Amino acid sequence: MLTQEEIHEIEAEAAHYPTRQAVSIDALRILQNHRRWVSDDAVRDLAEYLGMTASDLDGIASFYNLIYRKPVGRHVIHLCDSVSCWIVGYERVHHAISAHLGVEFGETTADGRFTLLPIVCLGCCDRAPAMLVDGELHVHLNSDNVAAELEKYK
Repeated sequence: MLTQEEIHEIEAEAAHYPTRQAVSIDALRILQNHRRWVSDDAVRDLAEYLGMTASDLDGIASFYNLIYRKPVGRHVIHLCDSVSCWIVGYERVHHAISAHLGVEFGETTADGRFTLLPIVCLGCCDRAPAMLVDGELHVHLNSDNVAAELEKYK
């Protein structure tokens, strides 16, 4: 069930679009901002609210890699795995993150603090390797500095 606060935010965004269905991505992000992820029940409720089928909205939700369809940790790490990042040390950074947190891609730490996910490109190839943590960009990563960067997130 959608909350009144979620509905209010969705309606504010919907005012900028020609149809109810056009606000679907923004509406999914609104739900995720409130709930940290978008469950199957939330997809069904939102689809009904927007006048869409649940399968159509699920197709949109599962297409975008920034919509989380499974529970995630308090902090989500998106590690760029583009060609530029690969060339300048992505594998070493990935190994350092995995060793520090004890997780691989798609996993969440036992304390629920971090979820590690790959992302195709963060668009900062000149400052690679890079990661995004809760929307904050971290660049020029290496196996020596990545743990310190993550410790900023409690």
